[in-house]
Amino acid sequence: MPTSHPELYFPVLLQAALALAVAIALPVLSFVLGKRLKNAVKDLPYESGITPVGNARQRFSVKFYLVGMLFILFDIEAIFLFPWVVVYRELMLYGFVIMLVFIVLVLDGFFYIWKMGVLDWAQDEPASLRQAPGPVAVQAASGD
Repeated sequence: MPTSHPELYFPVLLQAALALAVAIALPVLSFVLGKRLKNAVKDLPYESGITPVGNARQRFSVKFYLVGMLFILFDIEAIFLFPWVVVYRELMLYGFVIMLVFIVLVLDGFFYIWKMGVLDWAQDEPASLRQAPGPVAVQAASGD
């Protein structure tokens, strides 16, 4: 049993020193021992087995960002299930009912975004994001 502060914090400091040493040593060893071959094929961007086409600064559909945000949202909501599982036996029926309400609300949100067409990749953009014709478009259509 440790009796002083240095003895108490020695394992933590040792682990931090080892982590720092590994974090510094691996990139340095890779730089020193690794081969440095440059050619046109290695300099091409590569992602998911798809050959790059076009400019990297092209515009993305808003669906890309919506799906990304929804993934993060539902991922965070799924994380809330883990603490509930840990204390489920202590909460008993009350905890079950509360989590049932939580899951129903999450599923309600999921079905809402599904109905709004956010997950439908066949459309150009979700129905909720389509712009209503503004006053200029209405005037042009009416011939005024």
